[in-house]
Amino acid sequence: MTLTDPILPVFFTWWDFAALALFGACWFGMTWLIERPRRDAPSMAQIMGRYRMKWMDAMLTRDPRIIDGALLSQLRTGAAFFASGTMLAIGGAVALLGQADRMVTVARDLSEHLEITRIGSEFKILFLMLLLVSAFLKFVWSHRLFGYCAILMGAVSSDGADPENIRIARKSGALNVSAGRSFNRGLRHVYFALAAMAWFLGPIAFMIATASTAAILYRREFRSESRKALLNED
Repeated sequence: MTLTDPILPVFFTWWDFAALALFGACWFGMTWLIERPRRDAPSMAQIMGRYRMKWMDAMLTRDPRIIDGALLSQLRTGAAFFASGTMLAIGGAVALLGQADRMVTVARDLSEHLEITRIGSEFKILFLMLLLVSAFLKFVWSHRLFGYCAILMGAVSSDGADPENIRIARKSGALNVSAGRSFNRGLRHVYFALAAMAWFLGPIAFMIATASTAAILYRREFRSESRKALLNED
């Protein structure tokens, strides 16, 4: 048996399973690196989480708080935009299920040596849909958490020194951080969904797209110019 021999009725090969294993490793590995980095090497997400907490501390003494409401509204708008976008993408994936035969023809035209069947094509579309649905749920939950954060901000009175207001502001900050984390996870789902589209071109293309996506995410979280600016690095 070779790596290109089919091992399932849908004609998935060992290369396909290797590509899926790499996909899972990159997805969960990047999530772990971004959300649980070393103290001396925080990710962009971690750095911005600290500034979210500082934002809520500053909100206590800001009067009026129109700017805080406007900022939170912008965050909710961004989450709603991506939720709507993933809904459209899910609809496109559903439409693709009815065109599975055409997908097989296109894939074979692009690669003469690519072995793909209708069942295999449908499985890949369903896999893509799973990623998009997961991204949609993350964006919706982020949108809702930002709404909860707004309610807590509205519960803070004008007395910034009141201990109860300080506690509410800290809770609001924690919700803001959680909403941002959910939004970032939704974005990573979208990035990896784009990588998963390369699977239609074969497992090797899938592996290359997955590794490239992980590399891009790593650079943006740990090696970007914006991160250097936030840390005041030369």
